[in-house]
Amino acid sequence: MKKKRRTRAIDFDENDLLIKPTSDLFTAVLWSAPKNEPLLRNFINAVLVDCRQPTIQEATVLNRFSIKEFSVDRQQILDVRVRNEWGGHYNVEVQTVPHSHFCNRMLLQWSDVYSSQLRIGDGFADLRPVKSIILTDFPIFPALQTLHTVFDIRAQENPEVRLTDHFEMHFLRLGDLRKRQLAGLNTLYNGLQHWLNFFMFGATVSEDKMIQLTESNPAVLAAYEEFHRFKLNPDLRDLERRRRRYHEDLRIYMSAAKADGKAEGKAEGKAEGRAEGMLEIARQMRQDGLDPKVIAKYTGLSQAKIKRLD
Repeated sequence: MKKKRRTRAIDFDENDLLIKPTSDLFTAVLWSAPKNEPLLRNFINAVLVDCRQPTIQEATVLNRFSIKEFSVDRQQILDVRVRNEWGGHYNVEVQTVPHSHFCNRMLLQWSDVYSSQLRIGDGFADLRPVKSIILTDFPIFPALQTLHTVFDIRAQENPEVRLTDHFEMHFLRLGDLRKRQLAGLNTLYNGLQHWLNFFMFGATVSEDKMIQLTESNPAVLAAYEEFHRFKLNPDLRDLERRRRRYHEDLRIYMSAAKADGKAEGKAEGKAEGRAEGMLEIARQMRQDGLDPKVIAKYTGLSQAKIKRLD
């Protein structure tokens, strides 16, 4: 007789933050734990099966998350880099905050994983494909209608001709689904539906409802259990709270900066005023101790130019 799973009700103060399964901190903790390798492999395979690609047998995490090394006051990217049994790589991450150079950053992230494969003495033949899998919790690509959007490199003259199979970028567009701008989850492979139901609703539904939404998928329900353990851990909850506050402060900072830049642009001429405004903002951010990488991301200035402001 199958043991009935106990429905868990976790009540937090109404003023407390709502932690979601799309928290990049939670997903880094989830995927990095060695015992959760089957869950990570199941998720990657669900993405691959949805686009009719071969599944993998191993998912070895190359950059395991460490709480001791984690700092909320710097722009740390919480991606998970994975290698399969034949050397192919996957870069898995969740993005909850949009910004003007988002796609450039995703491309840079992919290129970093791709180039990091080569060691001294290796040749180009040693390079293996890298596939990025990105969950976006904000609307993106409004001209596209598929929830699981895949980009690769093809010839404009004939899209049947592919430059290489080494580049592939998958977007799971939860933000567009929340805005009802896409077709429903029922257009996807069942296993991927279950995972996206978890990421969409895991913070707001009961365990019984999650069992129903995932059709008792063991891997997804195990991730749901991990999510509840994460929420009950006071140290992880505090990190989540402080990380969110840090990002909120950055958004407020940059919102004010953009307003100042526009005002200076009107006063001094659009291009010159905006450039001068960004330099002044960067100077203030450096004085406040922000990392040049963070400043470059939000101002569009090069790190070399930012370091010259010291």
